Order: sequence, then structure tokens, then C-alpha cells
Amino acid sequence: MTRIMKTNLLTRQGYQELQDELDHLWKRYRPEITEKVSWAASLGDRSENADYHYNKKILREIDRRVRYLRKVLKEARIVDYSPQQEGRVFFGAWVEIENEQGEIKSFRIVGPDEIYRHKGHISIDSPMARALLKKAKDEEAQVQTPDGLKTWYVTAISYTGPIETD
Repeated sequence: MTRIMKTNLLTRQGYQELQDELDHLWKRYRPEITEKVSWAASLGDRSENADYHYNKKILREIDRRVRYLRKVLKEARIVDYSPQQEGRVFFGAWVEIENEQGEIKSFRIVGPDEIYRHKGHISIDSPMARALLKKAKDEEAQVQTPDGLKTWYVTAISYTGPIETD
């Protein structure tokens, strides 16, 4: 069995978003749910108390996410933009690619913990991102897909923000 390793890289923006989520869960949402659990517990018999069981379940989910976020944030390596990256695809880049059929895709290459918050973000661990690393504009990348080897051409690279298409 092949074990896929997850990269612990984050953009500065991604790190801040995860930190904000942790702060919200720990400082606002968890105390609110804890209060509901305490109120439901004060009603007496907990065996058939739906509010108690439901909010305890939410509390367990919050605690699981808090543990995960603390671990991710502790182990994360924040990767900031460096001028040496200019003109080539590296972590944090917004990239636009096109295939021979004229299909165009645009996305940002980020850490695996950042892709769920934003449409148009792909993980640095994905085959597409790996194939594009170090490529310059107008270079081609061969990407292994379930349908076979596909060729994509880098049409634009940006480190300042999403690429605007005409």
C-alpha cells in the first residue's frame, strides 16, 4: 500500500484563515455549545434528552477540529513570496493553463489544508501542481491523469492575485 504524504506548507493567507477558524471555534463557538450542554444537562434525565446528545456531538466535533487545527498550525511552514520566484510556477502562484483543445483552467497552488475554503485552489501535492512546478510561461507540462498523459501549456503566472481572463 502506497502512503501519500501530505505537505505541511501554507501560504500566509491560508495560515491566517486557519488561525481565525481556530480562534472562532475555541473562543466563541465552543463556549456557546458548552453553555447549551450545561443547560440541557440541568434538565435532569440525559438518556432521552435530544438537546444534550446533539450538543455533546457538536462539542466532540469542535474538539476534534480544534485538535487538528492546533496540530496543523504547529507543524506548518509558511511560504511567503520571494522575488526569485517571478516568472516560474512555485508554491503560492496563481496559474493559468491551456490544453490543445483550447480548454483553459486557472487556479492557485496552495497547501492541502487550504483547498477546501476557496474555489480555484489546488494542492501542491496534486499531480497537476507537481507537473507545473518550475515551469515558465509558454512551457508545457505533462500531467498523468486517470485518462492518461495530458499536455497543458502555462499561459500566465501571477503572485499578486488571481489572473484576469479576457
